[in-house]
Amino acid sequence: MTAFRFPTHPPYWSGPNWPVYPPVNNCALRHWFPRHYYATRSTQVLCAVTPARWRHWHETHSHAARDHSNLKFLMPETHKHNPLFADLGVRPETVAALENVGISRAFAIQELTLPIALAGDDLIGQARTGTGKTLGFGIPLIDRVKAQSDGASGKPQALVVVPTRELCIQVSNDLDNAGATRKIRVLSIYGGRAYEPQVEALKKGVDVIVGTPGRLLDLAQQGILKLNEVSILVLDEADEMLDLGFLPDVEKILTQLPDTRQTMLFSATMPGPVVLLARQFMNRPIHVRAESPDELQTVPTVTQFAYRVHAMDKVEMLARLLQAKDRGRTMVFCRTKRAAQKASDELAERGFAAASVHGDLGQDARERALKKFRSGKVDVLVATDVAARGIDVGGVTHVVNFHCPEDEKTFLHRVGRTGRAGDAGVAVTFVDWEELARWQSINKLLELPFADPEETYSTSEHLFTDLGIPEGSTGWVRTPEPAEPREVTKAVTRAPKDGKPTRRRTRRGKPTVGADVESTSHKVAVASPASAVELPTFHPAPATEPAINPTPIQRPAPTDIHALFSHA
Repeated sequence: MTAFRFPTHPPYWSGPNWPVYPPVNNCALRHWFPRHYYATRSTQVLCAVTPARWRHWHETHSHAARDHSNLKFLMPETHKHNPLFADLGVRPETVAALENVGISRAFAIQELTLPIALAGDDLIGQARTGTGKTLGFGIPLIDRVKAQSDGASGKPQALVVVPTRELCIQVSNDLDNAGATRKIRVLSIYGGRAYEPQVEALKKGVDVIVGTPGRLLDLAQQGILKLNEVSILVLDEADEMLDLGFLPDVEKILTQLPDTRQTMLFSATMPGPVVLLARQFMNRPIHVRAESPDELQTVPTVTQFAYRVHAMDKVEMLARLLQAKDRGRTMVFCRTKRAAQKASDELAERGFAAASVHGDLGQDARERALKKFRSGKVDVLVATDVAARGIDVGGVTHVVNFHCPEDEKTFLHRVGRTGRAGDAGVAVTFVDWEELARWQSINKLLELPFADPEETYSTSEHLFTDLGIPEGSTGWVRTPEPAEPREVTKAVTRAPKDGKPTRRRTRRGKPTVGADVESTSHKVAVASPASAVELPTFHPAPATEPAINPTPIQRPAPTDIHALFSHA
């Protein structure tokens, strides 16, 4: 729709009932209209509209007349007037189901996406992690699928593809809550579980499927999963699927879906391959961003600290940090699976309620740890980056980077576990001397004020002051148990069988005799004096022939070489 593009020179377009705003850069736009939706292309303003104006335009124009393939909507996260879901055209049944779990108002990304998604248009939703992307696509999805009471066929009508098992479980639970009133059947399909329960659930009939690419593709290729009636497709955390190498599997899944479908793609970042995927499989999508133009920013409600620490002092510092005032659930991120398990074990030994989640654990163990973390049985979860995307738990007040992240993207995803949905949080990063160069690169890209982290130890005064740790706190919340003495295993000696001498040991091919055998017997007796049996000393038989004593070779006396030549 060409009317959405301002001319580059006066007079500016001024249709009926539309505001007339000149092209300005994004900074001025945020200053002039801090509570509007913004549509921008680079730094050129395309249009600034209110939510009501957008809905009016959408309702009064046919799909053919809406040429918004290049349209981008941008709204800052400081949008204060979060509307009710009932005011955004959501079904009353869905509104009631959300109110039952304490959700009634929409966040920025939800307010942007709901009018577009409910109308059936393709869209790309881009926002930081923790801003409510799941309900941004989940509510329109639940509203548009048919329930069993509406005559649903039992075949999947909507498919949500996610990169990790933890995220699959989380999204499935959120959709279950949103569709509880209408009894929408939601099934989670992911690896690490037996096939049989998932196959049985598919045979009984489902309305929405949430799954990981590998297991989805496996069941689809076997003909067990029928995707010919899918009318809504959601690709969640598309950039993470790119990082994990799942995009080829996703493309194979997309080829089995009907061409006439609605596709929604949600991602925190938009790398090139993800953009290419969107162009190939989406129909003129609208790009929605609920953040500032600079995506490399952390959530403003998170207070950050960075300390230069010694590797041997990290656990001690972490143990003191976990005793900070007003600390709730805490997530600790490690670089390796072994380090995560070791840190979790040491914290548990010191008296903290800690659990671990990493790739070496089976799926059952990982789910048990997450269940304990959500229920509050443990308040410290030590994890590798496999959990940085998939865990959405309320009440996470502290995030600790036990090891420096690999890049700024990983840092944002880790820190995004706290400060979710506008809550306050604390993020602490431990920087070892070997990690200083990597941290300085992250600090520069994210424009953080920690280019040279202060050298800190577990007894440093500023550590207690910064994090609100009570004075006198130690690294133990219970008295360490004294080490038990180790049992000394006594050597067992054996008596010779049938009176036969023990085997002669060889040293460089020669039998050990005499003093060597006696010394061996003596060592065994010392190891167990109470039960030692004196081994018989073996003496070889004398040789039948006398030993040969050859006459030494007579060497000629040295000759004076000068005298020899003079004689010649």
